[in-house]
Amino acid sequence: MKILQTVAVLQVLTEKSKQELLESYLVKKRQLEKECDQLQFERKKIERTKKFQPETLKKHFEKEIQMRQEKVKLLDFQIEQLHILPLGSELKEKEVQAWIEIKVGDCWDKIQSEKAIIIKDGMIAEIR
Repeated sequence: MKILQTVAVLQVLTEKSKQELLESYLVKKRQLEKECDQLQFERKKIERTKKFQPETLKKHFEKEIQMRQEKVKLLDFQIEQLHILPLGSELKEKEVQAWIEIKVGDCWDKIQSEKAIIIKDGMIAEIR
């Protein structure tokens, strides 16, 4: 019999992967900042048309801007943590589903133990 099990994909932090992660965080941060600027511009543009209630409009745009600013703060925290982490650390990248073969007599505790795929610079380094 086969069962479906969740397997963690862990990335080993190397100089190359650290730089790639930092770049991806910075790209996401720049995108969110652009979106905030665009939302502020759109709000001012719509306010001039006077078709909507100013308070409702302001609340809506501020909510959207605040959501993006929270994401920027999270990215800043992740960047800070990335600088602190030593090379060789394992970062959880994602989870995937895998089929596991089980049969009568197998040790259930061993089957239930967390499985992991270790990635180092884009290559599978280990399967636990």
